[in-house]
Amino acid sequence: MIFFQEENYLFFLKKVRKELSDYFNFLAYCLMPNHFHFLVQVKELSYSSNDFKSSDEWLKVRNSSDDSKSSDEFLSKQISKQIAILLRSYTRAINKQENRTGSLFQQKTKAKCLNEMNNGKNNYVVACFNYIHQNPYSSGLVDKLEDWKFSSFLDYAALRSGTLCDQALAFEMVNYNKENFIEQSYAVIEEKEIKGIWV
Repeated sequence: MIFFQEENYLFFLKKVRKELSDYFNFLAYCLMPNHFHFLVQVKELSYSSNDFKSSDEWLKVRNSSDDSKSSDEFLSKQISKQIAILLRSYTRAINKQENRTGSLFQQKTKAKCLNEMNNGKNNYVVACFNYIHQNPYSSGLVDKLEDWKFSSFLDYAALRSGTLCDQALAFEMVNYNKENFIEQSYAVIEEKEIKGIWV
């Protein structure tokens, strides 16, 4: 378990917003008792010299405008660092709350870029969006998607007014109709699409 009580879920979301909002547009999320899922779009970022440990690192990225690889590598390292800060600080808080020690998260955070996987035949962003929201339902934690409080589903269904996710961007990317959102969210995800996300 990584979430022991309702306040833990809410605290984790506050930490996510604090540590990761500069780097991501959030599209969907679901916090489960023993794991979590986020669908995000990495933001286009501009850097200043304050973002770097040394002037050499700053010059390398600044002078590599033709070579986006250095800047992408730097961004990837920054994101990894922020995720590590999030997980460590959350673990410290839970260890204190539960009077325990040691690691809370068993395996490394997994990430997959879905950009190259989208085409007319296989829309993996839609599959991932649905998979994330259906996770509590398919795991048997609730009878309806509307019953799980710790996902962005309620915000998209206009049953809550959460602000973490960029709903306009998400609706554009998944091509959903707001009026039919709940019905569309129950769409069966084909096995090959789920495998495509995680393989």
